[in-house]
Amino acid sequence: MFSDFETQTRQMLTENLLMIGCCVFYLAWWLITFKPEGAIKGIRSGWLLIPALLFGVAAVMRIAQGSGTVESNALLFPRSAVLISGVVVYVVLLVGTSVLLKRQVTTELFLIVGWTTLMFLDLNALFAQGQFTRSTVILLLIITLIAAFVSMICYLLYYRLDKVKGYVDGMIPLLLVAVVMAVVTAGVMISSR
Repeated sequence: MFSDFETQTRQMLTENLLMIGCCVFYLAWWLITFKPEGAIKGIRSGWLLIPALLFGVAAVMRIAQGSGTVESNALLFPRSAVLISGVVVYVVLLVGTSVLLKRQVTTELFLIVGWTTLMFLDLNALFAQGQFTRSTVILLLIITLIAAFVSMICYLLYYRLDKVKGYVDGMIPLLLVAVVMAVVTAGVMISSR
């Protein structure tokens, strides 16, 4: 499928597709496990987390590897600034949501901030490779931040909602991640033609 693309472009496409796969399995697990009526729990649904984890870890490793192979002077902003910003934002949100807003801390906070940081690394590398123009990358970064912001709202609201609304609320971040990754993947495929 990707034989016409350069190696770096294939790697970027692969990592984005891996992240979409992670979202698909995580969403499938959510749909089955948190269904308001007739939820299936335990090993009958928990096995879906295994491929979600494998796809997610593979995507993270490939994004980290791929973003590290591009020339630093071609990047839109330094990789270290992206990583430090991700850590700082996570700590601020962790303290802010748990201490100030009294929201129970769950893995989703780490996943939201981690995904956003990875997207910044991914888009930064795509810019450095010449896949996207500066304006395209800035637009995609804004879309990523909007998706992260909406995901944070869902994160903050979850425990305040009834079962049905909470069920829907929990799906929104996963759908947003998959859609943003699909948009970036489509953009890479179009720009590589």
